[in-house]
Amino acid sequence: MKTLNTTLAVIILTSSSAAYAAVDFASFDIDSDGVITKQEAQVNAQLVKLFDDLDTDGNGELSKEEFAKVQ
Repeated sequence: MKTLNTTLAVIILTSSSAAYAAVDFASFDIDSDGVITKQEAQVNAQLVKLFDDLDTDGNGELSKEEFAKVQ
């Protein structure tokens, strides 16, 4: 069920026209440390909703690999 919810959320995120402009890892990784924190994700409401599902290792950060699931 978690996979289905994540898949549906990813479809919603990528289908939004605003999301197309912002679905770029570097645009969210504000401090350029190679991860997106929950605080950095706050700029996009859809990413905030997806954050916990995308954070598969549960460390509170999205790696490039984890973030790539939205693309």
